[in-house]
Amino acid sequence: MTANSEIGAVFESGEPAFIPYLVAGDPEYEASLEYVEALERGGADIVELGLPFSEPIAEGPTIQNAIVRSMEGGMTPDRFFAFVEELDVGIPLVCMTYYNLIFQYGSEAGPRPFVKRAAEAGIAGLVVPDLPAEEADPLRDACDEYGLDLVFIVAPTTRGDRLKTIMDQVSGYVYVQARLGTTGARDDVSDQTDESLARLREWAVPKAVGFGIKTGEHAERIVSAGADGIIVGSALVDIVAEGAESGESTEAVADRLEAKARELKDGALRGTPSAAVED
Repeated sequence: MTANSEIGAVFESGEPAFIPYLVAGDPEYEASLEYVEALERGGADIVELGLPFSEPIAEGPTIQNAIVRSMEGGMTPDRFFAFVEELDVGIPLVCMTYYNLIFQYGSEAGPRPFVKRAAEAGIAGLVVPDLPAEEADPLRDACDEYGLDLVFIVAPTTRGDRLKTIMDQVSGYVYVQARLGTTGARDDVSDQTDESLARLREWAVPKAVGFGIKTGEHAERIVSAGADGIIVGSALVDIVAEGAESGESTEAVADRLEAKARELKDGALRGTPSAAVED
């Protein structure tokens, strides 16, 4: 599939893409706006925004708790779209949510109303963890109609016909799951990452690795293994959660998010072949 021009341009720049994730509206609407904007200042190339759903099957405790905070603060699909429209950022935004919310949005059955509204709000792509690629044709068609990329997650165990089906449906980038299990920051980089990237080498779509990335060293290691980008969620959501629990000011939390984003982006840049040559 051809990449959306916004997202495609990021990967065509020649630098590894840094793609952070936050739950929109966590811990509350206004602070969350500032946190997303801080990530751009820290070097984010694309931001994945979580639209909360009550049964987030792909998420570990860190992001599940963020989803609860966001929903308790009143986040809904319509409020999410207003949030996107209010953000003052100049980078592509990808909505990560679950298919039930997409399918039931609006008065018309099916995914088209949600995708239409997402495009109007300025969303450049979707990640839908619970949607099998074999059942994705209606969403793929709606995304093609409104110019959105459709990102799929490839697990370390995904092979054969299923892998081919996913890679035939994906556009923008493929989300390479670095390890089995749910999301969450880890202290090491999974050895499965190299194998997963090698398995995807025959497809030209950009590969962004997520699940467990926590430090600049992790980012460097993953890019040096051949990733076109890194996706980081829990390590950033942890900062938001710590701020909410301690009563830290929004400004202070935003500063910490910006610094962590810069660490991760710099680590990714160190992992490029050109950086290795300079060293």
